[in-house]
Amino acid sequence: MHTNYYFLRQLAPVLQARLQGLFFMECFSQDRDEVVLAFAQARGKANYYKPVFVKVTLRPDFSGLLVSDDVRRARTNSVDLFNNLTGNEGGDDPDRPGMETPGKAVLGVRSFLNERCLAIDLADGYTLLFKFFGNRPNLLIFNENDVEDLFNSKLVADRNLKLDSIDRPIDQSETAFMAAAGDYRKLFPTFGKLVRAYVEKRAQEAGTGVTWAMLQDVLRELDQPTYSLIRFEHHPALSLVPLAEPIRTYSDPIEATNGFFISYNGQNVVDRERADVLRLIDKRLKRARALLDANLQRLISRDDGPSHEELGNLLMANLHNVPVLPGGRSPETITVEDFYRDNRPVTIRLKVDLSPQRNAEGYYRKAKNEKIEAEHLTQQIDYREKEIDELQAHRAVIEPMQSLKELRRYVKQHGLLGDAPASTDPAELFKEVQYEGFVIRIGRNAKNNDLLTQRYAYKDDLWLHARDVSGSHVVVKYKAGKPFPKTVIERAAELAAWYSKRRTDSLCPVIVTPKKFVRKPKGLAEGQVVVEKEDVVLVVPKGE
Repeated sequence: MHTNYYFLRQLAPVLQARLQGLFFMECFSQDRDEVVLAFAQARGKANYYKPVFVKVTLRPDFSGLLVSDDVRRARTNSVDLFNNLTGNEGGDDPDRPGMETPGKAVLGVRSFLNERCLAIDLADGYTLLFKFFGNRPNLLIFNENDVEDLFNSKLVADRNLKLDSIDRPIDQSETAFMAAAGDYRKLFPTFGKLVRAYVEKRAQEAGTGVTWAMLQDVLRELDQPTYSLIRFEHHPALSLVPLAEPIRTYSDPIEATNGFFISYNGQNVVDRERADVLRLIDKRLKRARALLDANLQRLISRDDGPSHEELGNLLMANLHNVPVLPGGRSPETITVEDFYRDNRPVTIRLKVDLSPQRNAEGYYRKAKNEKIEAEHLTQQIDYREKEIDELQAHRAVIEPMQSLKELRRYVKQHGLLGDAPASTDPAELFKEVQYEGFVIRIGRNAKNNDLLTQRYAYKDDLWLHARDVSGSHVVVKYKAGKPFPKTVIERAAELAAWYSKRRTDSLCPVIVTPKKFVRKPKGLAEGQVVVEKEDVVLVVPKGE
């Protein structure tokens, strides 16, 4: 929370008090992702008078600031920045003999509504803006409302920012909360991971969902916080809410940001790499447990009510009670006694354009697919349980490791990092749908599409993709001796249309071809392929 809106709005007035009456004297960088700003009352020939230094790290994986009375500048490999604001382009100050020309005077420090930004306003309409946006942090120089210069010039979109557009008003009323169906994240996007974890923890302890009263309590805590250094996802974190047992507490925002900055950057290489691996394992554990719960729920839900086989038997046993409509058609439903469940009445849905016998055949066909799906779910449950056991075992081994060499060797041997997927189970790598006994797999992104098509699809599988737009690769797995039914092809095409840029179209053309006609020549971007022979079907996009 060290760059969170709720922290920055408390840091701003305290930092303003520290910088009051000072001038922007110097700005330099001695690291690619680090900048140091020096403020002081005056500049002598060798030293500053009453200096305050603001050291800012702006890495994609970490951004934060430290406020200090002393920062040593390296004699080599450092570069001056923004000289037109620091007074370094001038000479001696004619009004103060022995002193150099000062830079722009500090007028104030401010935060922005619902944004992770902090600004230091200078004289003559200049503003130093620290933008702590996720993996796009930057330091920008505004002249009035427009960007004049920036620290990371690769973030070209930052040049188009306007200072007066950074505030982000959001309706955070109880009415808006109710209109969002209780989804507090839409109203409070600046909570961040720590506050969201705290809110969910409180809701879980209360045994309820997140309530408006609960959110008001959290907001009051954010207004009058205790600044605590905790461990979150195996890394040091600065918290404004009592999420975990504090390692250390601080009395004011500057002390808090300094303590966190030193603690986070003071981690040794072993601590940092071990924390990264443990966080990845925890993420995989969370996903495996969620998939296990989903498979168990699907398996349990199949036991509710009569199975398709039982419905087929009940229908066949009551054919004489089914009224036959003109043209051999059936009614929409029929209610019969369920001899599997103490003769309780059960309603059986029928397709009106089929005879009662054909309807029974349909239920028996579904029952066959039902058994295949049950076997698949059982296999998936076994796989998830084994995966959870393996991940927990890896975690137990890695957590106490203190040797960097040992850690890296273990991670490499077990494939816990790197581009190769940790799992080789297709059901985990791709979205998977079972339909009429056929397995349909769907790529998750461009890289995942390549993996599906190049490594997990074979020449007799059916390959589908929405025509002329980006989207997921879809593969229907071949079953020996069985042609692909038209209904299966249409369902796979609906999924290909849904997972594409044509999702909102009323009709979508979808390429259908055997995998053997799909090639990926060298030089094509991720997810791009060449289709040598194709058929096209028109379908309505439809998700799972």
